[in-house]
Amino acid sequence: MDFLRRLAPILGALATLAPLAHVLELPNKLALPGPLWLGIQQNLYRGWGPLIGAPTEIAALAVSVALCFQPRERNAAIVATVTYAGMLAAFFVFNAPVNAALNGWTAETLPPDWSDYRLRWELGHAIAAILAVTAFLASLRQTRFTP
Repeated sequence: MDFLRRLAPILGALATLAPLAHVLELPNKLALPGPLWLGIQQNLYRGWGPLIGAPTEIAALAVSVALCFQPRERNAAIVATVTYAGMLAAFFVFNAPVNAALNGWTAETLPPDWSDYRLRWELGHAIAAILAVTAFLASLRQTRFTP
């Protein structure tokens, strides 16, 4: 369990990177015109989910669940588990539907309410970032215990 306790903040840091990057981009992306925003969404973020986000978030969740069974780490692990699960839920509620919708769009077929989709996508990542930081801090708390 010592290995998992030390692995938890590493995975937590990695799982925090993408949501925080999205939050840092948010002010500039909200100012983009529709066709440019669509081009960025369809090209720049290709591969982020399957290569960066999903593996680290799922691994962080799995490690946190495993640490829930250790009495000394239980409280911090429960916080991390709930917040990682919340990150995944935020993705499926906010981001996945937007990703699915815009995959079929072109600059010419951009719907009039495209900015609502953009706001939903950004909101999902902002929620994920808050949850990721919370989970990361909880995982840091787990490392203070020694065997």
